Amino acid sequence: MGRTDLRDRIEQGVFLLDGAMGTQLIARGVEPGVCNEAINIESPETVLDIHRAYLEAGSDAVITNTFGANCFALARHGYAEKVRETNRAGAEVARRAAGDDRYVLGDIGPTGDFLEPLGTLKADELREAFADQAKGLAEGGVDGFIVETMTALDEIEVAIEAVRSLESGLPVFASMSFDKTANDYRTMMGVDVSSAVEKMVSLGVDAVGFNCGTATLEEYVGLVEAYVAAARATGKAVVVFAEPNAGKPELVDGEAVYRVTPEEFAAAEKKMVAAGVHVLGGCCGTAPAFIEAVAKALK
Repeated sequence: MGRTDLRDRIEQGVFLLDGAMGTQLIARGVEPGVCNEAINIESPETVLDIHRAYLEAGSDAVITNTFGANCFALARHGYAEKVRETNRAGAEVARRAAGDDRYVLGDIGPTGDFLEPLGTLKADELREAFADQAKGLAEGGVDGFIVETMTALDEIEVAIEAVRSLESGLPVFASMSFDKTANDYRTMMGVDVSSAVEKMVSLGVDAVGFNCGTATLEEYVGLVEAYVAAARATGKAVVVFAEPNAGKPELVDGEAVYRVTPEEFAAAEKKMVAAGVHVLGGCCGTAPAFIEAVAKALK
């Protein structure tokens, strides 16, 4: 029996994504500050082990270890010439873990710079960079793409356009990162939820959501409610997904420490399902134990 098409599957009840990658790499001996994406080539078994841990915990899909695998981010580590190789390797190791039964989303994160005139990036160069990354992911066998942790509308627009320019026919998830303000939720660049959702939906993505950010679990539940309302206001059929952090971190000796337990995280995600979201995962501070708790609570 073949695997259900990803577009159909995300319409069919609870669909669990995975959790954090970076901290899991560190837990397996990877030094902080190195190029995490290079591990796809240099130590693929380490990445494979993380993907398998999430799948064993209950994830329906794993996200490739390619968050910073665009040429601009890779250049900071001396890997600018290995974009296609790095992304292809990341997709291949995730595919090995997922097999024929689970799904793989190719991860595309921000460059860490801004488009002109605020920054130095030119739109055509950025579009080419994201397209190159997406090609490597497609060659490695992903089932879809996830453009995530974006804070600026112009960058996420270019990224989505670049992915769609491949004409692969694969679904695209798009996600922005929000913080709680006094009155609502905004990205670092001041984008509100309605503007973000309207822009992403207008670009023809299959799912819109949020990940990362700084908020408590209850505030993330409120963000879900805002997202669902904004999506409905567009009048378009689009899936909403949520990948919150494990609550709001505390700074301890210069390091972010997350106090939320897997059970508390699962309880919050159960509220998110009640609010209208059934595609869920975790971001910073989460681990396979968190996904396992969510799976037990929801499946």
